[in-house]
Amino acid sequence: MYSRKVLRLLTMAALGAATVIVAHPPQARAAAPTHYVFALITHGQTGAAFWDVVRRGAQAAAANHGAKLIYLPNPTESGEARLVTNALQQHVDGIAITLAFPLAMAPVVKQAEEENVPVIAVNAGANEWQKMGMLGYVGTEEIASGMSVGNRLNKAGAKNVVCLDHQQGAIQLEQRCDGIKKTFAGKVTVLYVPGLDMASAQSRMLAKLQQDPTVDFIVTLDSSFVPATETAIKLAGSKAKTGTFGIDGLTIKSIERGTVDWAVDIQPWLQGYEAIDLLYLNKANGNQLGGGGPVLTGPSYVTKDNAKDIAMFASEGTR
Repeated sequence: MYSRKVLRLLTMAALGAATVIVAHPPQARAAAPTHYVFALITHGQTGAAFWDVVRRGAQAAAANHGAKLIYLPNPTESGEARLVTNALQQHVDGIAITLAFPLAMAPVVKQAEEENVPVIAVNAGANEWQKMGMLGYVGTEEIASGMSVGNRLNKAGAKNVVCLDHQQGAIQLEQRCDGIKKTFAGKVTVLYVPGLDMASAQSRMLAKLQQDPTVDFIVTLDSSFVPATETAIKLAGSKAKTGTFGIDGLTIKSIERGTVDWAVDIQPWLQGYEAIDLLYLNKANGNQLGGGGPVLTGPSYVTKDNAKDIAMFASEGTR
């Protein structure tokens, strides 16, 4: 019969052996190649802080997997489609694209599929990616997001809302405004502004507020327009409130001081990260996440109640 000391030693030895077996399986599969090249192609406009965050997320995922990332933006339909063709000519291993202009992108998506290059939709295309047979979608369902905003506007007692659209024809922006119209009980006016020309945007918002003093809420579809909106409201002597899609450091501060009521957080960093992450996992291990459905990154809301918790991440450019 063993003594207690011997039993303790045998137990420790057994545990140590088990640990070794777990840490070093006898027939470990060889690691998959990590020198992939992935392209992220967007309809992003030069100078848009939102797309910088998306790109940083994609770069982080590529770095974590030892892959190379090519980032290519073009805000026009034909321009973005040409970038996909260029990426295919460079024999990339996978492509993440935005479907802001789905009709223009359909032929190049088909070309990629014929060449066995996996394509994931990111940020725009929640209702289109499955029709094109794409690998997946990372982002939000924009109509549903807009409907959520409409409900929030109703609870706030708003009656006359302006939906500020900075890229006419981009389907995901149209869907946000359409979603608001579906659930909001009051009046919704879509105000188009020319891209990221903030001076023009401010001028058009000021003119709208002066023309119609009953406007009581402005919803911008990109947080870059928050400062211009705040200035227009002040110059017009308006009491209109502001909400926005997207967040950044300045928007967080506006929420904290009360000049912006809320921001819809769609997590652009996460969109970029997961798009490249899913391409890598598909190439390296045959994975497909989502079970045939989208991988959603929002919406959630940033308000005074939680702005402080997110402020640090926003200032670091990851939210």
